[in-house]
Amino acid sequence: MNDLPQNAFHQRPDIRVETEGEFAGWRTWTRDAFETHNGPFWHRIDETGKVQCAFRVEKKHLNGSKRNVHGGCFMTFADYCLFAIASSHLQGPAVTVSFACEFLDAAQEGELVECDGEVTRAGGSLIFLRGTLRAGERKLFTFSGTIKRVKWKRPPAA
Repeated sequence: MNDLPQNAFHQRPDIRVETEGEFAGWRTWTRDAFETHNGPFWHRIDETGKVQCAFRVEKKHLNGSKRNVHGGCFMTFADYCLFAIASSHLQGPAVTVSFACEFLDAAQEGELVECDGEVTRAGGSLIFLRGTLRAGERKLFTFSGTIKRVKWKRPPAA
């Protein structure tokens, strides 16, 4: 159910593909200023056709103690993952209508945080998903969410 057509990520006009460094070949989108500011968050299709999402923890991702990733960062990344994982089911815009999560462990600066996730059901307008954030084999955060497909609304003519 989570398999993607090879062109799923190419259908969006706001996709940016990284050309160098650790995430060369990975994609991100530029339409969401909040995610862009709080990331960078990345996604790609692996050799089995599954969506992979990841980010490398930087100082800006840490909480006030400057030791652990801020919980809001995990939540923002997980929301990003919902849309990356659902890419093959989206033909246009969508919004998050439900999100639940559990904090299991902390991540520190320099760690690679990755997401394993899946679409559990895709209906006519709602897509249900779940996932786990990990650093290596260590589970950090679990989440589930529902996103709703929405219709494009054209601005009124001037």
